Amino acid sequence: MERTLVLLKPDCVQRRLMGRTIGRFEDKGLNIVAMKMLQVTPELARQHYAEHVEKPFYPGLEEFITGAPVVAMIIEGLDAIQVVRNLLGATSGLKAEPGTIRGDFSGSQQMNLVHASDGPESAQREQELYFSAGEICSYEPTLSAWLKAADE
Repeated sequence: MERTLVLLKPDCVQRRLMGRTIGRFEDKGLNIVAMKMLQVTPELARQHYAEHVEKPFYPGLEEFITGAPVVAMIIEGLDAIQVVRNLLGATSGLKAEPGTIRGDFSGSQQMNLVHASDGPESAQREQELYFSAGEICSYEPTLSAWLKAADE
């Protein structure tokens, strides 16, 4: 099992797409093991997007991510990082394939609804920014036997 951080960004929250987006992850058989709504502070934004702070587009990114609440989640499943990224589609909603979350609901590069970790190291780092160990609630859904083979 692998875990990844997912943020439903301010545009997702403001457009009332939270339930539909969460449903896509659940429909895929992924397990949400932590979830909360929060307001990202400028300090948290700088930590999360540390590699972009010095870039010219960063002020707009910070203004966007701190502009309204987000929903932070830790999602668990087989190859969860790649599976989640596939569900999201291309970063730009203009280029994302129909059937993906961004392809169906986004028409923007920046307002692309959802952030997801891009690899194991960033997933671990980002999870620690948003959640303490005590906020993670691992569990095995009773329908797991119907979602994957016992040896997966």
